[in-house]
Amino acid sequence: MARTGSGALLSRRNVKLDSFLKRNTERAVYERIRAHEPCVVISETVNKVYMHVVLSDERVYLTEYPPRTLTEAFSFGRVREVELVNDLPDFLHGKNRELCQHIRITYVTDKPAVRGRDWLRRDKRAGLPAAAPPSRRTSHCPTITHTIEGLPVQRSLGELPASTPTRSASCPDPESLGLVRVIRPPSTAPTPAGSPTFPLSPTSPDTGQVPRGIGSVLSRLLKRDSSSGGEEREAELHLYAVSDTSRLYLHLQSSWSSFIIKSTLSLECSPSPDSCPGKQLPAISWERTAHLFGQLSCELLQEGISVESLYLLLQELRTAAQRSVALRRLFWRSSELFVFLVQTLEESLHSLNGGYTADQLLLSTLTVQTLAVMFRETEVEPSRLNLLAAKKGALASRMLLAMIICNADPQRSPVDCGALLSEYLDAACSLLFELLLLGHNASRCSPADNFLSVGWILGVLQPHPHMLSFVGYQVRQVVLVLSDPQDSSLSPLQSVLLFQRCRLLLACLQYNKQLAQHLRSHFREEFMYFVKLSCAEQKLPPHYPISQPTLQLIEQILSLHLHR
Repeated sequence: MARTGSGALLSRRNVKLDSFLKRNTERAVYERIRAHEPCVVISETVNKVYMHVVLSDERVYLTEYPPRTLTEAFSFGRVREVELVNDLPDFLHGKNRELCQHIRITYVTDKPAVRGRDWLRRDKRAGLPAAAPPSRRTSHCPTITHTIEGLPVQRSLGELPASTPTRSASCPDPESLGLVRVIRPPSTAPTPAGSPTFPLSPTSPDTGQVPRGIGSVLSRLLKRDSSSGGEEREAELHLYAVSDTSRLYLHLQSSWSSFIIKSTLSLECSPSPDSCPGKQLPAISWERTAHLFGQLSCELLQEGISVESLYLLLQELRTAAQRSVALRRLFWRSSELFVFLVQTLEESLHSLNGGYTADQLLLSTLTVQTLAVMFRETEVEPSRLNLLAAKKGALASRMLLAMIICNADPQRSPVDCGALLSEYLDAACSLLFELLLLGHNASRCSPADNFLSVGWILGVLQPHPHMLSFVGYQVRQVVLVLSDPQDSSLSPLQSVLLFQRCRLLLACLQYNKQLAQHLRSHFREEFMYFVKLSCAEQKLPPHYPISQPTLQLIEQILSLHLHR
């Protein structure tokens, strides 16, 4: 999928769905939709239904096939795990069974468990929906087998069922989904200009507000939920993407990572909201954003710019990018500014062969922080991958090699540069984390893009003469944080850094033999005697969105590090 110059979402697979989303959501919500993809859905109340999964930067929605209502499944704040399941689903056959990607999402809900309830059984008297004409079938949809009251039924997932006056025949009543929020468009002819729509509220993430006209549905849902006493429990949503090129899992992982980082960092600046990286500015048009970005780019790229002016303009660019995903997408639409930042990093860090000044470290840190921000929530921007993949990753290689510096030990630096060097190494880890997310995405793309995989990224870095000292610094920071249970809880920023460092160390253990061997031979005792999961549980406050995913990473690292 791609976005036009005005920011509109275009799906190569289903323009009708995009049109539905654009008509029935507010612009602020629509522009935050990252991806949508058809797949088979299984949950506590839905059994093997072909639906569309719609991802925004905060929530997962489901809609029928074809779309009639948009229902929120859960927010990323409730997700506990997103994983690929290595199995061959028995309800698929032939090639579709082999190509299927099974995604299991574990999330927390306060809804009561539904037992022995299958919406398919409610159609017992009405019989099966009439099959659509062959011309309305989509070629990529498999055939699955349902069992209704013991009778096997063959049905193509791509067939559009005959419509009914009350709901789509391919999907249960939204209430029976057991989900939270429903957006129901008019069931009549296309909405005339000026007619009211039923938008989702972009400013009230968890209020459960819904359009007028379906209050009875919501009231029944809330009444049912309140009777459960509001106790939280874990539930699972299973998604089966029937394509070996599906990117649904990658979008889910990336969206979840971005959400927990952004929401955790927002806790850092609660006393001063204006300084918060995730703070949303008042909405401005795409055209106005493009104009302001163009002005700022021209000033940065002017000849003879002083270091002081460059630093101030980069600060302005970083702050604006933190608050505007539209600006971050614009950044990747031209190579000029990206090339300029990579070149600035190369010149700042390698002009004196390791003899860094405070000015150089300050400028390099800001440059790396700006690059890291530009990667966030922009994986749906096709120009980003095109730019990074050009000439077999030449620019990506330059950036990777430029960010690794020779002196990775702040304790051996001059007193006035030790703290600045630590700040740079923290920023470099955050940028490398974003690149590893890109690598995970590229690993499942077409074979032509596989050179941007995690293995390729670490393969570029591993021969660098100072990579081992860079990784060693990141390991020592993890050990330092997790070795003293008497220390106070980690701040939101410290928690995010711990999460990013753990993702880096886990990637080294899983994807590069040389780096993995170095970690096991040089830091085995540290992980054996000092890094304790119990200590991490004490240090990571449970109300931080990033705490539980970080604990899972630490557990994986300990398992890989100590048991091989």
